[in-house]
Amino acid sequence: MRKVLCVEPVIFIYIFASALTRPLAQQFIYRRLWEEEYNSTFISNSNVTDCEQNKSSPAYIKQKEVQEKASVFTMQLDLTGAVPSLIVAFVIVANGDRQGRKRSLVLPSVGALIADTCLTVISYFSLPLSVLFAVAFITGLFGSMATFLGGGFAFIADLCHDEKQKTTRIAVVDLIFGVVSGLAGLSSGYFLRGIGFTWTFVTSSLLHVINIVYIVFFLGDTVGASEFQHEAPVSFQELLRETFSGVYLLFKTAPYKKRILIIMLLLTFMSYLFAVTGGSSLFTLYELDEPLCWNEVYIGYGAAASTSIFLTSFIGVYLFSKCLKDIYIIFIGIFSYIGGIVMAAFAKTTLLMFLVRVPSLLCFMPLPVLRSMLSKVVLAGEQGAVFACVACLEVVTGTVALSVFNTIYAATVAWFSGFSFLLSAGLCLIPLAVLCWLLCTSWHGEDLALLTPEEVSSIDSVDS
Repeated sequence: MRKVLCVEPVIFIYIFASALTRPLAQQFIYRRLWEEEYNSTFISNSNVTDCEQNKSSPAYIKQKEVQEKASVFTMQLDLTGAVPSLIVAFVIVANGDRQGRKRSLVLPSVGALIADTCLTVISYFSLPLSVLFAVAFITGLFGSMATFLGGGFAFIADLCHDEKQKTTRIAVVDLIFGVVSGLAGLSSGYFLRGIGFTWTFVTSSLLHVINIVYIVFFLGDTVGASEFQHEAPVSFQELLRETFSGVYLLFKTAPYKKRILIIMLLLTFMSYLFAVTGGSSLFTLYELDEPLCWNEVYIGYGAAASTSIFLTSFIGVYLFSKCLKDIYIIFIGIFSYIGGIVMAAFAKTTLLMFLVRVPSLLCFMPLPVLRSMLSKVVLAGEQGAVFACVACLEVVTGTVALSVFNTIYAATVAWFSGFSFLLSAGLCLIPLAVLCWLLCTSWHGEDLALLTPEEVSSIDSVDS
């Protein structure tokens, strides 16, 4: 059977199923904790949730306790699956240069299928929420979103023989990520209201089954069969040694300026991702709390509104890349995020919360541009190694960000629920400082970030 090299359907289905499940899982936890706290069924109508706004009321105090418990529970759940998913992301994506890219796509899909199946069982039989910790650990052994996206971006980088296409192609993947996430977020509330938690989790599970079938039987691999299928099998110890040596050699054998550039770009990526992940992860809890008191449909509308941000960010990358250097595009995106998240900190009405997306229209530009810059400065055989580093940073950064921001939100929600958003804006000073340092060095004058790996090497050899 002739196989295709079209990975976009895989990304589409996986992102839709995951984005459909994520907000519903948060709401499922929130409602179960609410019912345990109130010892009554959670009530929701077409306008608002059962949200007490009288601060002197005992119900208001209990409501804040539910907010804190939901935040802490989510943090603990994310930490449970973080360690195994970190190891898997590093090993699988880095070995993609030798073992092929499909493993980093199929394993997270299997893990997501297991997670959604377990959520179905927990919802249907009303099992204790503590079961979710075992589910998180087991599914972490199959990788995570970072493993999937790391393999997907490496897959796309393999297909881009023209370096100038990488920024746009990677931005297209981020566009798919955003649009599909928005569609799933928009439909999540209607899924929940129409068929409930259990059947929505079943729907997500079926989507992952379709994805696994496509990956296994119809998707080809960008790493040729002659490169990995006919090699003698290696032991697990040798596999680990080759994995870590590949990433080690990426930094050890690289020219000095190239090595420093990679480290600075990874630092910028990590610090910005930390701020964005931490701040945006609190939107659901913030919207459920007073004075907004959104229900599942409004939360879906809010998630769908983020679709415009990914779309405008893609358009921004496409247009700005024709007239601006990559580093200036990143600056624009960071300032866009700061404007939106500061506005969110003081949003107390539904209209204002929706308008938060307006100043944030370009905030996702830095991530695909940074991935593209990293891909440009390494060789073709190092794509897996560099995206393994990115994948690991995404797991570590995302997990730490969720833990830190959920803890801070739980501690500050009673006196100022928007504090975490202001903190997120302040942390953006770190990537801005790194970028300013790059601008102030002579490397920017050499356009090092825009050169091919061979040109970077030649510059370093001349300087030495």
